[in-house]
Amino acid sequence: VQMVESGGGLVQAGGSLRLSCVVSGTTFSSITMGWYRQAPGKQRELVARLSPGGGSTNYADSVKGRFTISRDNAKNTLYLQMNGLKPEDTAVYYCNRYTFQYDWGQGTQVTVSS
Repeated sequence: VQMVESGGGLVQAGGSLRLSCVVSGTTFSSITMGWYRQAPGKQRELVARLSPGGGSTNYADSVKGRFTISRDNAKNTLYLQMNGLKPEDTAVYYCNRYTFQYDWGQGTQVTVSS
């Protein structure tokens, strides 16, 4: 299984980014997927998760109302729309299966300046 994240970058506080994750080698449309992040010196944490059909979501309290997770099963792609970014959102962002994670991809760096 391969997961390739993209879309990160440097943005000022209050700005927006849209992350993408293309998944190959598995039946993407049948898997609950999640976005995770890891800030320097901290453990990796779950940011948001999305059911296979897209009808059920769950967000970390820290991103509720600012981030939106979505998917396009026809394109095997998971998205994370991030609005109202804060410096504390700075981290490497990864996508992965919600349970029984696959080997992690390289992630995409998000840096929010104050």
